[in-house]
Amino acid sequence: MIKFFILLFLSLNIYSEYKITVLATNIANFGGYGEWSFSALYESEDESILFDTGFHEDTVLHNAKVLNKDLSKVKKVVLSHFHSDHTGGLIKLRKTYREFNNDAFSIVYVARGFFDQRYAKDGHMEGPGNFKYSQEFKKAAELEGIKFIILDDHELIAKNLYATGTVPRTVESYNGPKGYFLDSNLSIPDVIKDDQSLGMLTDRGWVMMSGCGHSGIINTAKKLQSIKDLPVYGAIGGFHLFKAKDDIIENTAIWLKENGLNKFMGGHCTGIYAANTIANIAGIERENLSHTAIGSVLTKELSIIRSSVE
Repeated sequence: MIKFFILLFLSLNIYSEYKITVLATNIANFGGYGEWSFSALYESEDESILFDTGFHEDTVLHNAKVLNKDLSKVKKVVLSHFHSDHTGGLIKLRKTYREFNNDAFSIVYVARGFFDQRYAKDGHMEGPGNFKYSQEFKKAAELEGIKFIILDDHELIAKNLYATGTVPRTVESYNGPKGYFLDSNLSIPDVIKDDQSLGMLTDRGWVMMSGCGHSGIINTAKKLQSIKDLPVYGAIGGFHLFKAKDDIIENTAIWLKENGLNKFMGGHCTGIYAANTIANIAGIERENLSHTAIGSVLTKELSIIRSSVE
């Protein structure tokens, strides 16, 4: 009988290592700066880790102050992909917080291809962090003491936190904008192979964090399940479904339902229509659905706390 109650207690107990707070996205809370971008802070008893750094160099700085978050504790950063709406704040954050902690924002995880140069038909070139040239961004960051770790495969970057590295595209082939190329002859389309996500292990399964999900939400979930075969209990961030056709959204929702999705915080480029459709098909209750605003939180108990009208 005692053993039964212990098992019952464990089955009811919900715990994760980290509290997650959104620091940049499209919807602003009172006093926050909203923009087309993403960033989220992971906080545990041992360390703080930042996922993406917003678009404008001051966005995350400002929103962290509004939310009373001490970013000087952040040493490790995971960048989902090279686009400036996810990398724009990195160098400014390093410059600002190294005055308080020399290790602040010093280790940055990116997936292979992050520093590839992108070319457009109109002659425009695009690199990370609002730089035109990728190598100039890399050089400027390294001069500030930032070390980039380039991942081909997944890596455990902190307790129960895995950067996915390169995500195999077995279901969705590419989920993102078109018009950029990897060569000046414009013969190799850029499908953002450097897109990666962050997986958090909890006692309910995986909680997946995505910047834009250019690799595809199903592909990314399957990559996490290849690390440890568990349900995908939660998904947070941008999943680039705001222009997706209904059949794609519906098929995505069915797969997520079959693989355990219970919490959905689809912000940035997910699209409110897509998020609502996924929630309806997957049977996600209102308290487990958020469109995420600056200051939206997923607690260690895996409860959603809203910070705005979202």
